Amino acid sequence: MTLMVPAVNVADLKDTTLLNMGIFALFVAITMVIVIRASRNNKTAADYYAAGRSFTGPQNGTAIAGDYLSAASFLGITGAIAINGYDGFMYSIGFLVAWLVALLLVAELLRNTGKFTMADVLSFRLKQRPVRIAAAISTLAVCFFYLLAQMAGAGSLISLLLGISDWGGQALVIVVVGALMIMYVLIGGMKGTTWVQIIKAMLLIAGAAVMTFWVLAIYGFNLSDLLGGAVETSKNPNMLNPGLQYGKTETSKLDFMSLGLALVLGTAALPHVLMRFYTVPTAKEARKSVVWSIWLIGIFYIFTLVLGYGAAALVGADTIKAAPGGVNSAAPLLAFHLGGPLLLGFISAVAFATILAVVAGLTITAAASFAHDIYANVIAKGKAGKGKADAETEVKVARRTVVVIGILAIIGGIFANGQNVAFLVALAFAVAASANLPTIVYSLFWRRFTTQGALWSMYGGLGSAIILIALSPVVSGAKTSMIPAANFAIFPLSNPGIVSIPLAFLLGWLGTVLDKKLEDTTKQAEMEVRSLTGVGAEKAVNH
Repeated sequence: MTLMVPAVNVADLKDTTLLNMGIFALFVAITMVIVIRASRNNKTAADYYAAGRSFTGPQNGTAIAGDYLSAASFLGITGAIAINGYDGFMYSIGFLVAWLVALLLVAELLRNTGKFTMADVLSFRLKQRPVRIAAAISTLAVCFFYLLAQMAGAGSLISLLLGISDWGGQALVIVVVGALMIMYVLIGGMKGTTWVQIIKAMLLIAGAAVMTFWVLAIYGFNLSDLLGGAVETSKNPNMLNPGLQYGKTETSKLDFMSLGLALVLGTAALPHVLMRFYTVPTAKEARKSVVWSIWLIGIFYIFTLVLGYGAAALVGADTIKAAPGGVNSAAPLLAFHLGGPLLLGFISAVAFATILAVVAGLTITAAASFAHDIYANVIAKGKAGKGKADAETEVKVARRTVVVIGILAIIGGIFANGQNVAFLVALAFAVAASANLPTIVYSLFWRRFTTQGALWSMYGGLGSAIILIALSPVVSGAKTSMIPAANFAIFPLSNPGIVSIPLAFLLGWLGTVLDKKLEDTTKQAEMEVRSLTGVGAEKAVNH
């Protein structure tokens, strides 16, 4: 079946600037009202960090989907499939399969054992001070990498809509997104952030569904014709075969394996996703959350296949690459091709909401980690009456941390602008899987595990992942690098997961085997019983 593909003229998008800005402003105004209303109940640390544990499983599952379906899922994956075909769909498969690991290994066990942060679980039966510091550092690192991706997505999206192609204009856009993010978190806490996530998830899935059915309708609901159209427009039959991006050399094949490993294992160790399990009242609701989110996320990732190949067929790879946002422009350009300025405005507002909601969730996670783990349990320990900072002071510290993290995210986002956001998120997954997952798994399932093993695993995994990223083509040595003028890329792979994840598991085992100090056996038994049954977990929800 042959279809004539009308050219999408990027210059036409400038005519829609006022409409796009109006839709953006409307969304920001509505969500800000919701956040302000939700903030009225933020009286305790549990309210600010965990929304008072007041959300049901379906509500929290929708919010998890909102947290997880980031700019990488919508903008990055659609662009990756439109440009690289089969290889781009790897992101969708990896992100979805990862949820099975989260469901089987960590969701319920974490909810039963912890209080507000991942460090609560890791330090339950290990030495508090060193483990909390290590867990907080790894949490902040993962959140920072993830924030880079969202900020880069914001720069790409808004620059496309407003026709801003110069570096200074895109940097200003990232500053505005960062300022809005800081306001959401400062005012609303976890409860306000969660409601923004729920609204955004529903809008995103609805918008993607509309575009998916529209694309399929053009091709008579025949997926084969759609795929044929993508091949015809791209003039590249390899669009439907593996290897277009990752099969050219042995190094690229290793990169593909490394990416897959990072995606599948990273989700179960993402701090901002793990923190969502504390917003429900019981372990049963935590299980419901994951099942609900798997359905929503799975449906969305099926949509990305149609959207990616639809963008390849109807817009064309050359047009996408030439747009101000590059690869990340595929979904907005497809929306403009299908429904003109109105659909573009709606889809872009949803994508913008996606970025705002995800960065808000990441920021509150990072702030909670610093305030609860570093300040309350390390710095202020022994100063207050009960041996730790009072809840009111802790929340004040968290709010100040939000501002600092927001500023750092803005600066990092400006430097990362122009990178494929799905790829940047894959780096965050690799850091999470390296720094956090081995320690979480060992803490929950290995009785012999010691504090030394935890520290070796976390610092070794985090350090190796970050060093390998710094010495990889992501940072230097290629045209698409963050610093294209320099070349110190001595590590050939773009994703460090295939080296750093096994290394972190090995270090955790080695540190424990060589440690002559055994941990408290009663604490080990209590953690095992609590994680598996939930008995006694309510003690962990009181500050």
